[in-house]
Amino acid sequence: MKIFLPLPRTLTSLFVIAVAKLPAEPRSLVPWRIAPAHRRAALTAIATGLLAVTRHPTPWRPAGATLPADHLRRLRRATAHLVVAATAPPHRLPAIAQTARAVARALADACDGVLIDPLTGSSVPARGRRPDEPTGFDLGDDWLGWDVQVHDAATCPPWDPADTAGCDCLRMTSRGLRRFALPEITLDGAACAHTLCATHLLRTVAHHLVSGQLAYLAAHPGATHRRLDDFLRIRPEGAEAPFGVRLTPYDAGQGGLGRAGGIRRLKVGPPPGAGQVTCLRVGPPPGFTGSVNDWLCATRGAHHATLTSTPSLAAA
Repeated sequence: MKIFLPLPRTLTSLFVIAVAKLPAEPRSLVPWRIAPAHRRAALTAIATGLLAVTRHPTPWRPAGATLPADHLRRLRRATAHLVVAATAPPHRLPAIAQTARAVARALADACDGVLIDPLTGSSVPARGRRPDEPTGFDLGDDWLGWDVQVHDAATCPPWDPADTAGCDCLRMTSRGLRRFALPEITLDGAACAHTLCATHLLRTVAHHLVSGQLAYLAAHPGATHRRLDDFLRIRPEGAEAPFGVRLTPYDAGQGGLGRAGGIRRLKVGPPPGAGQVTCLRVGPPPGFTGSVNDWLCATRGAHHATLTSTPSLAAA
């Protein structure tokens, strides 16, 4: 079966820099502060209107962000913020997103601000505390975040990583795949003792999806939709054998997935009824007779692969 994914005409990569004091003209800082590898692309994007930097003389209040304690303290003291936004067709990915983040890193460094990626809900190290924005793209370089939920009515046994049937209270959902015109992915019904396995699995699936998406967009720059296989066979780099994954369209704003209860669901993408898939449920392949936890344990040796080594998805 194929999963129909509409592709938007444009996508926006957005970054926020919370600052104690606004600079007079933030764009004047870009040519001299930005990493050399992205300097020309940034100046071209600004000149052509693909990238904009705006000043906001008000504090920025994060919604659902997970930040380190020191960043939270600095955020509370901030009185204003800058917004870096790059809007371009999907086939300009991932370069346009990296260009926007390179500019945001430069501004955060120049203004001693806190750089935040609202899509992943996390902070990004500024240049003064980390090397410049890399030349090459790696999904593992702070492009993904995770929303972790535990069923609030669950009564879990003592933590035991060997117990694959202890509970099914864990739900994990990605944050950041929609930057690449993809649905978010979620894993539901695993044991809370297997959070690490769940993270490894979702990272592997995310790398596979983004690799295929970028290859498809590069080959079909004018495409208005894409069809994904609902069954993936993934062979991570260094793994002896591939493992199977099934993807099921799932409306993150509705019930019906996993057990009923007080799980606060992460809503991503367009609202229900917009005709787009906002989330894909990740689960065992057809014919797997064990539980979600049995499947997780069987795949835990599969570490995530780089974008250059993961195979592309079949597309029609």
